[in-house]
Amino acid sequence: MSTSPRDQWYVVQVLSGSEKKVLDNINLRIKTEEMGEYIYNVLIPSERVREIKRGKKHETNRKFFPGYIIVNMKLFDEENKLVEKSWYFIRETNGVLGFAGHKGKPSPMPRKEVEALLSQIDDLKENVKPKIEFEVGDKVKVSDGPFENQPGVVVEIDPVRGKLRVSVIIFDREVVVDLEYWQVEKV
Repeated sequence: MSTSPRDQWYVVQVLSGSEKKVLDNINLRIKTEEMGEYIYNVLIPSERVREIKRGKKHETNRKFFPGYIIVNMKLFDEENKLVEKSWYFIRETNGVLGFAGHKGKPSPMPRKEVEALLSQIDDLKENVKPKIEFEVGDKVKVSDGPFENQPGVVVEIDPVRGKLRVSVIIFDREVVVDLEYWQVEKV
């Protein structure tokens, strides 16, 4: 059973840390070298993550697979023969190390994996996920809100809601408050 060229997604290994540079280079070359009929889409599977550094909120992109990009391309024709034009286009891109595959032959990603990955990327596109660095029992300092500068201890973590339950001492009484990850810092 042959798959449509549009259904062929490949994992391409690139120099770690240069994923964005390789993606931009490929996208630019697709236009200048008129490769749009062979290369359909290039992705760096990632999610936006919010964290606190030195008391300030920062958003960063965290890659699911550092050192890899995902390319939707026509690499094999209907007769399962390598399309050399697209093969060399990707292989000769600065920063590309090679295709993931079996015994030196690139293998397209299974359809279910592609669908799951694309669905995950779409779901995370709008949501900023807090970076989880806490464990129950961690000593923290509240960095934002009405309990700012109060020391506390993490008593519960709710990763689904992105919240922590933190025990703080207010007027010589222990009070458990719900805070978002970004509202506290480890001490």
